[in-house]
Amino acid sequence: MLKGINYWAFSGADPIAAMAAAKDMGFDCFEFTVEPAGLISLDTTKADAERVRNEAAKIGIQLMTVAAGLSWGTPPTHPDPAVRKQAVKNTIQIVKVAAWLGAESVLYVPGMVSAVFIPEFAPQPYDKVLQWARESLQKVLPTAEKLGIKIGVENVWNRFLLSPLEMRDFIDSFNSPCVGSYFDVGNVMLYGHPEHWIGILGKRIAAVHLKDFRVGVGNLDGFVDLLSGDVNYPAVMSALKKIGYQGAHTAEIVPGKPGCAEKAIAAMRVIELM
Repeated sequence: MLKGINYWAFSGADPIAAMAAAKDMGFDCFEFTVEPAGLISLDTTKADAERVRNEAAKIGIQLMTVAAGLSWGTPPTHPDPAVRKQAVKNTIQIVKVAAWLGAESVLYVPGMVSAVFIPEFAPQPYDKVLQWARESLQKVLPTAEKLGIKIGVENVWNRFLLSPLEMRDFIDSFNSPCVGSYFDVGNVMLYGHPEHWIGILGKRIAAVHLKDFRVGVGNLDGFVDLLSGDVNYPAVMSALKKIGYQGAHTAEIVPGKPGCAEKAIAAMRVIELM
């Protein structure tokens, strides 16, 4: 099991120092997040990214995946065509940064009907969101295919692609090996069972985020430390093994709190034995 940690767990710490700390804790992989500004951002050059890649190699930690939350502010399914155009531009740049870092896949939020934590965003018609989501991703795909980066469509709280069957069909509609799933174990707990999703998505799963969630809470406060919630991790790990998943298992902790990465690695050592 390749154990990974997301940069958000380190609460804005120096990225190189964060990679070194993650390695010292026992993580195999480190997931950078593309931010509006900073070392890894939309302004990151190829030279910048390659320097980070070289530092990771010196530290001995893999950069297999790249995440970003920019699609929440600039959704690829926004009703304004100019915003959708900017979202496509942003994603193309994220794909390039991922390739420069030597990553294999990027997390991609395909758009949203609405979001609980963005109340000012007016709900959009589901059928239009589906149309815009397909159109936007199709425009990103040539760059991803050229660079060999897999776009991992994530199941998030966007009131869109709400079932594993729908996610499967959305991915398959592109008929490309560069479109897959970035499966988030904790996110799906609000409306499903992760082990069911894993079985249905199968080989489409390009990357995995590990989180835990208490269903009875039912909102963002329900996210808790790994092995402290309702995720059936024995079933999840059994399902991942059954589909032959060999990629990174990345703990996503937002926002990072003191000691959260240490707690995550301790829990992941238990999880990998399941």
